[in-house]
Amino acid sequence: MKVLISPNAFKGTLTATEVGEIINKFIKESSPGIQTKMIPIADGGDGTCELLTKVLGLKQISTWTLDPFGRPILGTFGLDTTSKKAFIDVSTASGIGLIGSETKNPFVASTFGTGLLIQKAIEEGAEEIILGLGGSATIDLGIGILAALGLSFLDEKGRSLTPFSPEYLGRISHIQRSPNFPKINFICLCDVKNTFLGSKGAIPVFGSQKGLEEQEFKSYEATCETVIKKMFSKMKKSFEDQVGFGAAGGIALGLSAFFPLEIKFGSTYFFEKIKLGEAVKWADLIITGEGKYDSQSNEGKACFELLQLAKNQQKKSVLISSGNEAFNEGFNEILILPELDFSDPDYKTKARENLLGLIKSQLKVILEEGV
Repeated sequence: MKVLISPNAFKGTLTATEVGEIINKFIKESSPGIQTKMIPIADGGDGTCELLTKVLGLKQISTWTLDPFGRPILGTFGLDTTSKKAFIDVSTASGIGLIGSETKNPFVASTFGTGLLIQKAIEEGAEEIILGLGGSATIDLGIGILAALGLSFLDEKGRSLTPFSPEYLGRISHIQRSPNFPKINFICLCDVKNTFLGSKGAIPVFGSQKGLEEQEFKSYEATCETVIKKMFSKMKKSFEDQVGFGAAGGIALGLSAFFPLEIKFGSTYFFEKIKLGEAVKWADLIITGEGKYDSQSNEGKACFELLQLAKNQQKKSVLISSGNEAFNEGFNEILILPELDFSDPDYKTKARENLLGLIKSQLKVILEEGV
């Protein structure tokens, strides 16, 4: 039997590579006659560009930058020196995972650190930025990135506003563009299809995750609308909300006012880049997984899109996940992980133990029976 092991990250606990290595090691030790191929997958979520950098063997560049609250942090990104493309995750410098147990504060959190990574990539020769939007801690319309790249945001008295200062968005009255503003293109990878505004937009859907209280939604969205008008007016463009603008607090929206930009749904882009279809064709069985398969998973998430590849080639599939929302999707087998207590300081260790226990008790039987 040939088994393709292609999990997504188990958000907040295990990377896609860690999950894949655990499964692969178990199969090699318990069923040495089975051939395996381990290709972790991503869909624009947290760590997508990091994973692409590894899978494609790109040059890794490290540089100091700033986290969502302006504290020094070492960031890395991938650079394809031939195509002059840089692969950067927003989560590297501006990720919600960097805040930890601290109080989330979208009125302060900024993407400025991601902008510093982009600036470094430009200095290294990048002409196009592939930006993975997953896992951001911000709702700043990409203002931080734009500030790091040379836009000046001024208050009503014409004074330059300082990134990471409270109520930054609400104090923007004027925008100035530096003569040295870079000329680059962006491809933004996302795993959600929300627009920025509206009842299913960034603020009502994702605002609470980033620290906004429900009673603040309306006023914060109004502030964002004011800033959006100023940005597009500055460039003499008309604004039209788009699918994907709701990802990562509107980063693609803000960047689109000043740069050529294309939004791509991460799983399709990722699968094409790593030629995953060829690996599916090779395999008899596909094992995938994510932390929790939920109502958004069938809107472009990696596991669902891999399932479609498997179905198209009439290959059997196994999903490892928590939650009960995948049973009608068409996986041949679903292995349910126990729910985690994220207040437990050892929850990451527990996640690893849960995964290993599940595959020891259930996956071996599936492999022996051939699903």
